Amino acid sequence: MEKKYDFLIVGTGLFGAVSAYLLKKKGYSILLIDKRDHIGGNVYTKQVNGINVHQYGAHIFHTSNKKVWDFVNSFVEFNRYTNSPVANYKGKLYNLPFNMNTFYQMWGVKTPEEAKAKIEEQKKEYHTENPQNLEEQAISLIGKDIYEALIQGYTQKQWGRKCTDLPAFIIKRLPVRFTFDNNYFNDKYQGIPEGGYTKLVEKMLEGCDVRLGIDYLDQKVTWDACADRVIYTGEIDRFFNYQYGHLQYRTVSFETELLEGVTNYQGNAVVNYTDAETPYTRIIEHKHFEMFGADLEACPDTVISREYSKEWQPGDEPYYPVNDNTNSALYAKYKTLADAQTKVIFGGRLAEYKYYDMHKVIERAMEVVNDL
Repeated sequence: MEKKYDFLIVGTGLFGAVSAYLLKKKGYSILLIDKRDHIGGNVYTKQVNGINVHQYGAHIFHTSNKKVWDFVNSFVEFNRYTNSPVANYKGKLYNLPFNMNTFYQMWGVKTPEEAKAKIEEQKKEYHTENPQNLEEQAISLIGKDIYEALIQGYTQKQWGRKCTDLPAFIIKRLPVRFTFDNNYFNDKYQGIPEGGYTKLVEKMLEGCDVRLGIDYLDQKVTWDACADRVIYTGEIDRFFNYQYGHLQYRTVSFETELLEGVTNYQGNAVVNYTDAETPYTRIIEHKHFEMFGADLEACPDTVISREYSKEWQPGDEPYYPVNDNTNSALYAKYKTLADAQTKVIFGGRLAEYKYYDMHKVIERAMEVVNDL
């Protein structure tokens, strides 16, 4: 390398991009590399027939942290999108999260008192004092009807395991509302960047050197030599050559389709398919993230993506850490190795083996840079 940098950042996803922006602002020289042929990591959006397609699944930004909200809006304005998913169970539609609309659709009840009475009746019949798994936890919170229609099949497809084999804590904070409110998130701020997430990341990386299509670990010694410090956002077990074995992930594959001449396929950005028989977990219709009302008709086509959840295999893109006892113990071993590194800083979903919402990734990157 002709130039020596203060920081080499491996990965141009949100953690890498935020770190790069904040370090550059402090006067440091930055080089970012990414093994993909595009920036943005899993938040990358690509324009297809005027529609910003979320290439790696739906990403809906939400936070109650005003500092984070102001930060992302300083690069690009966010729109008013509100996440209100719909569940399709064997052809019948239900609103999510569980609220008065859901209870009316399930039982025909019209008041909070009636809904609470129905849930209490089912909880008494199936209640478990000390829930030992996800199934017992869900039934003790919401009753058998909603569990069987809207939780069981979807969860088993998502995790590839029976609900009785999944830990109770996964669903401990199940949102249950006795209002007619379909907003999935309780956070104060919510939206999608106008023009897509790629535009947001591009703004963050202005003034930084970026090289794509480069796998850092293929020539680690060479890349390490070009900078004083390294921020690594890839898989932690791969960094250490899997010396303790592979960490487990769930991954997602996408079947994306351009529907020419169809202005509105399903009427909503997100429709979950909660029965066990439908092979995909949900269908995303991308134009609904940024187009509302008359805008739908102004764009003559639409793009949909069917999502399939499966067990991660080498070569797949890792998405969701499997934070059970076995994997947590294995990660602890790798973290000990990571903590002993003096040149390399580990950050983000893959490097910390932790599922982060986008606003939490940004908060974490801010913390790391501040510590530096």
